[in-house]
Amino acid sequence: MLLLTLSQIVGYLINIIIILVIVQFVLSLLVSFNVISMRSNWVAAIWTSVSALLDPILSPIRRILPNTGAIDFSPLVLIVVLNIINIVLQNLAYSQMAA
Repeated sequence: MLLLTLSQIVGYLINIIIILVIVQFVLSLLVSFNVISMRSNWVAAIWTSVSALLDPILSPIRRILPNTGAIDFSPLVLIVVLNIINIVLQNLAYSQMAA
């Protein structure tokens, strides 16, 4: 039962990280297409906060991946890896409950 609770907590944290990755992606699109400006205080504050939270996680992935120019695949790799971790933890928790 404890492992199930821990896997649910980790799953919740993984979902928060995935939401932050999506927020950063949408914000970067809006800035690059000049829908919003980085000169705005709230946009700069959101960008700085999200980047401060995600850069420590994305930096090791960026070092491993080959340089693809303007396209950064590290957020996609992060989402896939986090989902795999979530699936493995849930299956471990459910298998322990069945035993």
